[in-house]
Amino acid sequence: MNPEPTVRTRLPLTVALATALLLTSCGGDSDSAGGGSASGSDDVLRVATEGTYAPFSFHDPSSNELTGYDVEVAEAVGTELGREVEFSETQFDSIFAGLEADRYDVIANQVTINPEREAKYLFSAPYTVSTGVVVTRADDNSITSLADVKGKRSAQSTTSSFAEVATQAGAQVEAVEGFTQAITLLKQKRVDVTINDSLAFLEYQKTTGDQDVKIAAEIDQPSEQALVFRKDSADLQTQVDEAIETLRADGTLARISEKYFGEDVSGT
Repeated sequence: MNPEPTVRTRLPLTVALATALLLTSCGGDSDSAGGGSASGSDDVLRVATEGTYAPFSFHDPSSNELTGYDVEVAEAVGTELGREVEFSETQFDSIFAGLEADRYDVIANQVTINPEREAKYLFSAPYTVSTGVVVTRADDNSITSLADVKGKRSAQSTTSSFAEVATQAGAQVEAVEGFTQAITLLKQKRVDVTINDSLAFLEYQKTTGDQDVKIAAEIDQPSEQALVFRKDSADLQTQVDEAIETLRADGTLARISEKYFGEDVSGT
């Protein structure tokens, strides 16, 4: 059973209550064409994210506020659309099930575009271009390329694209809830490697100063990440794409990117 996501709402309490009452009274008036929020309101954009995947989606240690690159991109899209953004936090391995169950309208969590997902979901224009890396313990010199993970134990979120990379490379995938747990198991020698986004690892190392783990190899093929929608949300996808194009053209994506990474990784 998938755990119920915790919800963080940017709305003031009075507005949130009013919105809830409106949705209760008008719940049957959702856009049959899939153009608006599936919650029945064009005023709220319901966004799913992990909240534990720095620097993309995490809680600021000083304030405990939800923040990150993906969070700020989603908020900027919401502002461009004139809609309040409501975040739901959930584990990555249950995030797609929540989308399908209409718990939210869009996923903002560094979801990589691949053919298998494109068969099931709609994607926005990409807002991140990055590379994957193989992470090992610092004292492990047995891996210098992706091919070397064959037969190794790799800690991965099972529904992530990196789990697929690990499986195709011949690794035995050990299921974890996210990147932090993967690093913990790696350091405890319960797994041999973890494959993840280079930006996530570099942020982790910069924040923690952890020298017990290292990048042992890079995956040559760059990947593109985008917002994810249900197949019945084509109108919303179009609106978001237009918003992303505006944010790209006016430099907003580049500014958010440089804030978290020191460079523009938005693919502009």
